Amino acid sequence: MLNSENSRVDVPEIAMVDPEVLSDPISAYGRAREQTPIVRLMAPGFGSIWAVTRHSDAKAMLSDPRLAMTADSWNQRIPDDVRPYMLTMSHMDGVDHGRLRKLAVRAFTARRAAARRDMIRQSADRLLDALPGLAEEGSVDLLKHFAQPLPTFVVGDVMGIPEADRPLWRAYVARISSGGQSYDEALRDAIEGAKRVIELRREEPGDDLVSDLLRAQAEDADRISDTELVTMVWHTVFAGQDNLANFIANSVVALLSHPEQLAALRADPSLMPRAVEELMRWRPPLLLTAIRYVLEDFELCGARVRAGDSVVAVIASANRDPRVFDDPDTLDITRPAGAAVHFGFGHGAHYCIGASLAAVEAEVALEALLSRFPDVALAVPPEEVPRLPNPGSWHLTALPVTL
Repeated sequence: MLNSENSRVDVPEIAMVDPEVLSDPISAYGRAREQTPIVRLMAPGFGSIWAVTRHSDAKAMLSDPRLAMTADSWNQRIPDDVRPYMLTMSHMDGVDHGRLRKLAVRAFTARRAAARRDMIRQSADRLLDALPGLAEEGSVDLLKHFAQPLPTFVVGDVMGIPEADRPLWRAYVARISSGGQSYDEALRDAIEGAKRVIELRREEPGDDLVSDLLRAQAEDADRISDTELVTMVWHTVFAGQDNLANFIANSVVALLSHPEQLAALRADPSLMPRAVEELMRWRPPLLLTAIRYVLEDFELCGARVRAGDSVVAVIASANRDPRVFDDPDTLDITRPAGAAVHFGFGHGAHYCIGASLAAVEAEVALEALLSRFPDVALAVPPEEVPRLPNPGSWHLTALPVTL
């Protein structure tokens, strides 16, 4: 227990490298939630991070103006030469965040997301056509051959990335996501790739977000700088590919390991939008929000936080808070609409700009897979599906299935 000076609560500490946390972070965070509304996460190389565990507190914290996003919210160990391109829209607040969000939001409206449904289905069908020929020893890796390439194609279409270059971006994102020794070089490659796309669209404008941003810049150079433009391109591709690929893969595992839910969805395909919402609540790809930094001393959930401290909300525990959700640990795709909102897409000013498109992609991906391969099944028990031992995300490394 840690008792901060002037705090009214004893704050438990959770070691993020604890084997129990790495193997089952959702249960670990859930136990913490029932003990206290705030904990300290102990992360090697990052020090300690305040973490809010309950739904109502997370909702308030994610809208609190005393907490700010910065480039360091992405990664505190980024190299100096790429740091200017790390202050993404997701890590800004106030006027600058609003300015950039207004420029980008038109590409991600619900109407434009729905208009891409046919294109997404065609892309999904093309990938599914190839699956049987990619099987090895009776199973096929659905993550590698379906969940990962589908979002790459879709976000590439949104951004105006030539189709031939999209596999390069899939590789950039995979290297960034895996961290390790190639992390810095992967960031540099993604940034250079963004610069190439921008130059291409300067010469050949199209009906895509990069072309829209360039037109806005030409009309008023103060609306978006060159650095902000490069940053928005690489980070939008990253967010639109990595998180969604993980979500699609996680959703497949969840449905195939809950046969009663799968049967309900097959019996009533109109449940798909509600199923996607429930799957995002129950098994979101991100278990923690990005770090926010304390601007002034104040009391948070009974604990005294200081200017400069770092704070996150624990999505994994807030999304399963029994104070808000009935039977929260149960996956229920018939959960009534209008129930409390989950934090799988964030909350407040930083609510995911691509949420509508992500929902459509996930719906189409699951519809296409389940209709094409009605006998699809996990090739290993659910607990043996490999994933990264990461307390901050639920990130599979492969998804072996039989068709």
